[in-house]
Amino acid sequence: AARLSGGENRLVSLPLSRIRVIMKSSPEVSSINQDALFLTAKATELFVQYLAMYSYKHGRGKEKNALTYSDLSHTAEECETFQFLADILPKKILASKYLKMLQKEKQDGELGEDDEDEEDEDEDETVDEDVGS
Repeated sequence: AARLSGGENRLVSLPLSRIRVIMKSSPEVSSINQDALFLTAKATELFVQYLAMYSYKHGRGKEKNALTYSDLSHTAEECETFQFLADILPKKILASKYLKMLQKEKQDGELGEDDEDEEDEDEDETVDEDVGS
């Protein structure tokens, strides 16, 4: 089903055996119809093609005459249609910047905990004053 009658031109470019393995990795799937396998492969190809074209047109691809990872990650982050891919296509950052971000988050977390402790102490004082009245 994946080849034309001549056998030279393929109707799908993705390897059907790999797609079958991915589909069977789901515990809900017991058997896979050949037509379903073919349609899943074709739909995947069309989706990847659409993502690439959209990223190329809305990214810097036209300037460089190339599609880059940053174009794809920008599309995943900015376009609502592709936001489900944001975790899969994160923006690339240098390791040094990432470490600085982690340190800042840790410091912010520690400051946030200190603020919460102070609020708890204030609440305790308020309760003590109410009991004494």
